[in-house]
Amino acid sequence: MANIVLVDDDENILSSVSIFLEDTGHTVRTFHDGPSALAALTKQPGDLAVFDIKMPGMDGLELLRRLRQSSNLPVIFLTSKDDEFDEAIGLNLGADDYITKPFSQRLLGERIKAVLRRVKLGGVDAPVFQEGSDKVIKRGSLLLDEDRHACAWKGEPVRLTVTEFLILQALAKRPGFVKSRDQLMDAAYDDQIYVDDRTIDSHIKRLRKKFRKTDKEFDGIETLYGIGYKYKEA
Repeated sequence: MANIVLVDDDENILSSVSIFLEDTGHTVRTFHDGPSALAALTKQPGDLAVFDIKMPGMDGLELLRRLRQSSNLPVIFLTSKDDEFDEAIGLNLGADDYITKPFSQRLLGERIKAVLRRVKLGGVDAPVFQEGSDKVIKRGSLLLDEDRHACAWKGEPVRLTVTEFLILQALAKRPGFVKSRDQLMDAAYDDQIYVDDRTIDSHIKRLRKKFRKTDKEFDGIETLYGIGYKYKEA
């Protein structure tokens, strides 16, 4: 089990989430603001941190920016529904994943497990894929490693959040078959939380953008307007 650091100015979130995580075996430290969290993380980093983005004074983005000057501690962001721009900045700063409020505690627990597993198995910067393993999906130039939540395109690593990985995995498992937005929601999110169509569309947009940084000609994810998405057969 891991040492988790929670940073949020909402006392209700700190209390409920810390109780849930402690019940699952983690140890938890909580902080109400960025400066106190940064001071504590500098002295004792922990195994993973969860930051709210919008906090008075030092927000989660600034906290992550300062933390990244001395630490590669895995970080998951808690964001509000309208923070799409902030999410993009956060991922560029080195956040490992983000969850949109309102969220279920079980969903956060699963994301924490996935990020910790990815870190333990060596991260995503230089993934080693064991082709032939039932945990590795190969679709043309695409490789996905389920255990590491790692992705590569034409041999180059593509850094994905856990949510993005799960959506891409759902598409790539059955190339040529259309997945509705509802099916992609089920693949990527806890069944206790509602996610609207726009959220799935935003994830698909980010997936395409990330792949096109590696390959400007990437067109592996096809939109079927009014129906959903599919991964194009190689």
